[in-house]
Amino acid sequence: MEAPLQTEMVELVPNGKYLEGLHPVITPTAGNQRVEDPGQSCAEGKGFLQKSPSKEPHFTDFEGKTSFGMSVFNLSNAIMGSGILGLAYAMANTGIILFLFLLTAVALLSSYSIHLLLKASGIVGIRAYEQLGYRAFGTPGKLAAALAITLQNIGAMSSYLYIIKSELPLVIQTFLNLEEKTSDWYMNGNYLVILVSVIVILPLALMRQLGYLGYSSGFSLSCMVFFLIAVIYKKFHVPCPLPSNFANITGNFSHVEVIEEKVQLQVETEAAAFCTPSYFTLNSQTAYTIPIMAFAFVCHPEVLPIYTELKDPSKRKMQHIANLSIAVMYVMYFLAALFGYLTFYDGVESELLHTYNKVDAFDVLILCVRVAVLTAVTLTVPIVLFPVRRAIQQMLFQNQEFSWLRHILIAIGLLTCINLLVIFAPNILGIFGVIGATSAPCLIFIFPAIFYFRIVPSEKEPVRSTPKILALCFAVLGLLLMTMSLSFIIIDWVSGTGQHGGSH
Repeated sequence: MEAPLQTEMVELVPNGKYLEGLHPVITPTAGNQRVEDPGQSCAEGKGFLQKSPSKEPHFTDFEGKTSFGMSVFNLSNAIMGSGILGLAYAMANTGIILFLFLLTAVALLSSYSIHLLLKASGIVGIRAYEQLGYRAFGTPGKLAAALAITLQNIGAMSSYLYIIKSELPLVIQTFLNLEEKTSDWYMNGNYLVILVSVIVILPLALMRQLGYLGYSSGFSLSCMVFFLIAVIYKKFHVPCPLPSNFANITGNFSHVEVIEEKVQLQVETEAAAFCTPSYFTLNSQTAYTIPIMAFAFVCHPEVLPIYTELKDPSKRKMQHIANLSIAVMYVMYFLAALFGYLTFYDGVESELLHTYNKVDAFDVLILCVRVAVLTAVTLTVPIVLFPVRRAIQQMLFQNQEFSWLRHILIAIGLLTCINLLVIFAPNILGIFGVIGATSAPCLIFIFPAIFYFRIVPSEKEPVRSTPKILALCFAVLGLLLMTMSLSFIIIDWVSGTGQHGGSH
């Protein structure tokens, strides 16, 4: 979720050495070397670490100190996003077997694209996504990468704020022990999301150094593990069909004693049909499934900063970290989707937590899960906002000194735009679907492949070599995925079925 990554924290710097806004003066020179003004430093500057037998850092004061285990934890946290809340709905619209196939394919492709990124970064010694774009295609490549990261993380922040908007009123309603939602301002999700943005998110987003916020990543991930445990536990304690569904079935019959047995038999048959899992399903909502899953595995802008922080870094070691992180998230995603789906079957909503409201609005366990998820996503928003602000500065204010005014105005502007988007967006699927269908394929498939193709010299790997042909095929796959997903979503919206699906 994202980023994101799921996307979560993009720059996790445990020692707090990250300074934003100070841009290095980078001059390309012969032999793939880069010279940086030693008087300035930033995350990108820290990426320019040259290989050396002594393993001493060159051009920067930054030396990776993060262990293998902590790096796995950080990258897993970067992958884990609010996308996990939409996966049960995705499974309901694909079936268990097709969902498992798609999830496996996206996980394997994500691992391969990280391999391409690491290989390209190793050739030129760059540890920043935008700078890889600059080395491959000059300024247009850098702007394209920055734009994709901006769109991706705005999508992630929008989905997080949407969760606050939809869940916080329910939490307050439960705390106040109210049977029905009232018209008071503190029960209005639109007012609450603005309040949380101003009181909690904005002050954290205004920090110049966000390194210490890396500590919240552990708490955020723990909250999501708690969410998964609760989903599995609830599967065995929620009746199927739900009493409300059962009432709908029985409501269709006249309660005459003569036909009581027939009614009972038909009710049982319909209940059994409703509570039978589907293994392979295709419908109008299936178009949303691939973007939601692609969105759930985006961690690519985070890979290079985590690589920079790694103690005794090597491509092989970082690839192992990426594979392990993806494997852990793969298991968590599948279990959350499977048990969420097997609890509600076709009755599952696009936002899983909302569905539990049908069972018992005052359930203490679900209330705790809601509070945990709300806390996690609230603390994640300022962390996800950080790289977007850096990308905007890269695009618009590249060679300018750090300015507090600009730093504050960009944060306020971003939060204002995202709040407007969340208040007026019809549903969470619109956010996941459109952003996932555009920026996620770029960051996972297209950019790593074309950067690799351009950056790896033809002397090392000829244009017609197998790795480069595979990379091109990978980019084409991403392009096809993007086109298909967007066309399906547009057709869905035009036909009017998208609104129905979103309110599911």
